[in-house]
Amino acid sequence: MRLNLYLTFSFFIGSIAFVVAQANLLNAKIPQEVGKFNEQQLITNDNAPLEYGYVDDRDVMWSKTIWEIVDLDERINFPYYYPTDTLNLGTDRRSLFDVLLNNIRKENITEVYGSSYFLEKKSVQDVNESLISIDTLEMGIEQLNAGEELDPQFVRTSEITSRQIRQYKIKGTWYFDKRLGELKYRMLGICPVAPDVSFLDAPEEEQDLVELFWVWFPSARSSLNRYNVFNHKNASQPITFDLMLNTRRFNSIIYKEENTYEDRLIADYIYEDALRQLLESERIRNVIRDYEQDMWSN
Repeated sequence: MRLNLYLTFSFFIGSIAFVVAQANLLNAKIPQEVGKFNEQQLITNDNAPLEYGYVDDRDVMWSKTIWEIVDLDERINFPYYYPTDTLNLGTDRRSLFDVLLNNIRKENITEVYGSSYFLEKKSVQDVNESLISIDTLEMGIEQLNAGEELDPQFVRTSEITSRQIRQYKIKGTWYFDKRLGELKYRMLGICPVAPDVSFLDAPEEEQDLVELFWVWFPSARSSLNRYNVFNHKNASQPITFDLMLNTRRFNSIIYKEENTYEDRLIADYIYEDALRQLLESERIRNVIRDYEQDMWSN
């Protein structure tokens, strides 16, 4: 019941937020009038995300923190990857990576870190430097060795864009709230994953995937709530990135859980066996899923 109310209210918030993109669409006489608010829309428009309720530590009866991979090759996860080419789409439709990166550069999102433990903070400059690689080709090196001025054509610049993003890693905590009597989830961090910028031109099988940066998710909710995901079933009812992530509308694989062994990866104790690693991921997921049921069966 609570989930249904949350979803209903969240969809209402999401549909209001989409007014930014679709306002006056059917009444516009010229393209420039699309997206302009009338007086009523200015009054009712509210882009604030639905706030999390306060959770007292004493009410958390059980919890488990997990790390998951959201693979963007899976069709269900395509809304987080597309659009990669926004030349003809205006400013309203963006991929999740573009939304995160643009808001980091505008300093709307400031809680950016180097790892999922959120200890070492990253600046905007740090983020930008990790996305760009500038290499001098052999001909350019020969020019420099000969004391000549470097020709720009012998400098290769590579940059990671939304097209290169392969995965997202997310960190979150499942917990049982004894006051509400239910199992709940709280996302804590999200991280885009792409090939190393220095090896973008290498064959795909030779590219190593690296974590670009970790964003503390609660601090990014306001920014994510201002952008909508295309709803292929009903274009007039879009869904914000904040709602999509909070309601876990994605498919993921658990690759790590908090544990005694320094939070080791599943791949660290199940070697080179993708099937067994997948089964272990499902085992961990089932332990979490069954906890709530076991609470009422004991």
